[in-house]
Amino acid sequence: MATPVQPYGVLAEFDTAADIIHAASKVRDAGFRRWDVFTPFPVHGMNEAMGLRGSKVGWFSFIGGVTGYTCGMLMIWYMNAHDYPIVVGGKPMFSPFYSFPPSYELTILLGSFGALFGMLFLNRLPRLYHPLLKHRRFARATHDGYFIVIETSDPKYSETETRKLLETAGSKHIELVED
Repeated sequence: MATPVQPYGVLAEFDTAADIIHAASKVRDAGFRRWDVFTPFPVHGMNEAMGLRGSKVGWFSFIGGVTGYTCGMLMIWYMNAHDYPIVVGGKPMFSPFYSFPPSYELTILLGSFGALFGMLFLNRLPRLYHPLLKHRRFARATHDGYFIVIETSDPKYSETETRKLLETAGSKHIELVED
């Protein structure tokens, strides 16, 4: 017995970048939370139209950088002042001036790892499958198509009301996407 196909969302196509910005504003104002916009190129003003806040990737990078600097300083302090102390020419066992270059390099290394892995985590990647990829019409999103997808998992989702909203926003083609 075949499992029933679950709907993923409603896919709406628009003609121009201005149309999709207008439609994104309407979807945002309607209170939807689980939706996305797909365009063939970056559209200026789309973040504001969608109501998106700043990215959290910077915090991952910052935490990675602070961790790298702290680990570098602690590692050098432990090795020079505690684990294997060698007095050379009356120099101190630990000095932040001499420890700065390796700590700085660890700051850069772990900061970049934080940015990379933070981006992968926040984007839920690697994702090997997405329901939109099996629709031929959606392939135009990389060439000349402008699409909005409202997921059925959104609390405000209602098929008739969502279709009506997208039609009033100016969509020329609306289609239900199955998972």
